[in-house]
Amino acid sequence: MEKIAVIDVGSNSVRLMFVADGKVLYKTLETTRLGEGIALSKTLKEGAIERTANAVARFYDRAKSEGANVVRVFATAAVRSATNGRDFVVRVQELRPVEVEVLSGVEEAEIGILGALGTRDGTVIDVGGASTEIIVQENGKILYEKSVDVGVVRLKDLAERDRQKLQAIVDEAVEAFGEIPFEQPIYLVGGTATTLGAVHAGLQVYSAKEVTGVTLTAEDLRKLTDRLFFLSVEEIAQIPCVEEKRADVLAGGALWLQTIAERFSLKYLTVSDSDNLEGYAVKRGLMKK
Repeated sequence: MEKIAVIDVGSNSVRLMFVADGKVLYKTLETTRLGEGIALSKTLKEGAIERTANAVARFYDRAKSEGANVVRVFATAAVRSATNGRDFVVRVQELRPVEVEVLSGVEEAEIGILGALGTRDGTVIDVGGASTEIIVQENGKILYEKSVDVGVVRLKDLAERDRQKLQAIVDEAVEAFGEIPFEQPIYLVGGTATTLGAVHAGLQVYSAKEVTGVTLTAEDLRKLTDRLFFLSVEEIAQIPCVEEKRADVLAGGALWLQTIAERFSLKYLTVSDSDNLEGYAVKRGLMKK
């Protein structure tokens, strides 16, 4: 049985996907917040580098102990945009014999749509910790792709949970996407999207199968945003399917998605648990879509 593992180093979390004979057996994550403070400084913090590199090492060890023949690691916005991103790559190599592949914004967008859509037509909106990608595909070809340096960790850095300040930031940021030739269906991927989808669906325990296909409207996102800003961070953390370390960025993420939906008059957005982890594995020939 061929077993492979892919580790995604994001600005908020490190995720592990374990695949056996082409089937995803599980995904798991640790929230290490590598990108903390990245909106205020172009430098990754030493403590963030250390805890994130150690999380990668733990996932590497777990994958190997479970028989992974191949372990691949990729990193996104926090590492590529930091002046000392190379320090993180080197620190991982000091801990374990694995290379961290740093993806461009375009590559990040491409693996996001590959994971969610494969070769089908549609649009993917991927909200991460330090950036957001929107990519549109028609007849198997990319019509539009754009990465904007706005994500849930950056929003927290800039305005914490001040809704008025956050609204001003996202109102300006959404214009950077320009005009988008949206194709249906429109998928939302990433931890913010899947968490909001699970909360909207009222799931008591997170299930990738149950969250995939959950539909959100702009009005749904507005209601979620209002609810999350009304609650304290501690209260948000008590909502089923909300990871404790995501609770402080979830309201800002909901507001950002709501703003995107309203700015472009998007009627229906579908949540997908299948995302850049699957997309990366497919693009690198590690599994078939």
